[in-house]
Amino acid sequence: MSFPLLTATAVLPALGAIATAAVPAARRVAAKWLALLVSLGTLVLAVITLVRFDPGGDRYQLTESHAWIADFGVRYELGVDGIGVALVALTALLMPFVILAGWHDADPQETGNKRWRPTQGFFALILAVEAMVIISFEATDVFLFYIFFEAMLIPMYFLIGGFGDRAHEHGDEAAATQRSYAAVKFLLYNLVGGLIMLAAVIGLYVVAGNFSLQEIVQARADGSLHMATSTERWLFLGFFFAFAVKAPLWPLHTWLPNAMGEATAPVAVLITAVVDKVGTFAMLRFCLQLFPEASKWATPVILVLALISIIYGALLAVGQRDIKRLVAYASISHFGFIILGIFAMTTQGQSGATLYMVNHGISTAALMLVAGFLISRRGSRLIADYGGVQKVAPVLAGTFLIGGLATLSLPGLAPFVSEFLVLVGTFTRYPAVGIIATFGIVLAALYTLVLYQRTMTGPVKAEVAEMPDLRVRELLVVAPLIALLIFLGVYPKPVTDIVNPAVKQTMSDVHKTDPQPEVEAAK
Repeated sequence: MSFPLLTATAVLPALGAIATAAVPAARRVAAKWLALLVSLGTLVLAVITLVRFDPGGDRYQLTESHAWIADFGVRYELGVDGIGVALVALTALLMPFVILAGWHDADPQETGNKRWRPTQGFFALILAVEAMVIISFEATDVFLFYIFFEAMLIPMYFLIGGFGDRAHEHGDEAAATQRSYAAVKFLLYNLVGGLIMLAAVIGLYVVAGNFSLQEIVQARADGSLHMATSTERWLFLGFFFAFAVKAPLWPLHTWLPNAMGEATAPVAVLITAVVDKVGTFAMLRFCLQLFPEASKWATPVILVLALISIIYGALLAVGQRDIKRLVAYASISHFGFIILGIFAMTTQGQSGATLYMVNHGISTAALMLVAGFLISRRGSRLIADYGGVQKVAPVLAGTFLIGGLATLSLPGLAPFVSEFLVLVGTFTRYPAVGIIATFGIVLAALYTLVLYQRTMTGPVKAEVAEMPDLRVRELLVVAPLIALLIFLGVYPKPVTDIVNPAVKQTMSDVHKTDPQPEVEAAK
């Protein structure tokens, strides 16, 4: 039997979470180092997975299949296509930076109510989320995917509600109430989506007789499995609703600004750069492959919702006074672009959407983590409390600017390529939708540059006059992310070569081909 690489990539952080939680309370520094080493080990396994993956080979590779609950047709089935392996690599890549950035976020702290922050629990929960997200990207059994799609909500709930932003604390009971509200709202929204999906999962089993994604797709392709039109549409809606909540798509997005605003910066990165990607990934893997006709039926409405997300998220970002909530609303706009690319039903659109998932993860991590370092120095999330930072902390201001420019998709930085592909893919099939979506780019430039101007330029405020620049640990977090943004902005080919074959196979599943340009014959 070959080495179960995909299982190992998910099991290592799971075991690391248990080991980290078991470290004695007095050895909190040892717990941090253990969590960091486990995340680096997981990254090594993810890189090996990436190297062993052959873009020109079978659709699903490094597969594993074992009987699990045989009476109900549930199997432990794993496999990665180009999209899945890219997102596994993204998840494993970001985790060491999340852990380093949150190195002191759960240290014991003397506050008004003498709260003790359990360091070991904080890092154990982060590793638990990593394990569940990775196996979600690898699962090819629908029921197995559903279990971890829902299970990741529990550690995220405790990370949001139990380890809030210290810039908003100071022993204030109102701050604790806001954290609890954000955590409960996150959990309830996603649980409702998950329960609706569970009904659809059961319905799929009743129709197909098993939960294997590959078997169901093959049976539909060769005609041995037929779904009534109404049945397929209801099942599609059940799956899509859960994924739209997770993504998040307007109007199911309202939990995200609360969760990101109240969480620490590393946990906010975990939410939007890692966990939310499961929603958009699942649209490609499950909605389009299992329910191709229903996906095409729902496309007009989904494109409208994606457009609203793009414009609405960007407009609310422009009006924000809170740095972290601004990044949250910007992410809602970006997820609108991702969903737009998926349901444009073109090769360029879906390649751009997949690339956008990777690039958005890196760019949001860079911007949010630098914003977290800034907030921890001043003790405030309000934009109005800053000014002139670039004169006292030029490296911090410079990295903040690059992260912001990546957010607005400046040419030469990674998100530009993905956003360009999404818009090109949308224009070729839905010109009016593409035109409206471009206004999101204009608004992105507005909220990003206004944020930078108000916080980093102008007279130096007295409260930031003694602000220290980035420290070595913080540079180790930010510098690799900035380097990746520049590298993938100039040379995205390594990622596109991996994801393009999977995108073409998905297009084949929904029986779509790219529109042919109308070229007048030369006279």
